[in-house]
Amino acid sequence: MEAETMHGQPAVAAYQQRQDQRISDIVNKGIAVQDCFSTLCAIEYMKSNNVRPAVIERVLLHPDLRRKMPH
Repeated sequence: MEAETMHGQPAVAAYQQRQDQRISDIVNKGIAVQDCFSTLCAIEYMKSNNVRPAVIERVLLHPDLRRKMPH
């Protein structure tokens, strides 16, 4: 059984809602920074661009929970 958020939506759907394209681009660049440099550099980059801590944690520490990129 899936966990639900306050709005009755499945929790899985809740973490997949993007704020906007700008944040999406920042997150993607943060992932690239992690690959090229370090997780700490990626955290600092995303924090300095106002990415929510929960998003930073999910995308950098739990890559299996990232959104699938379109082909």
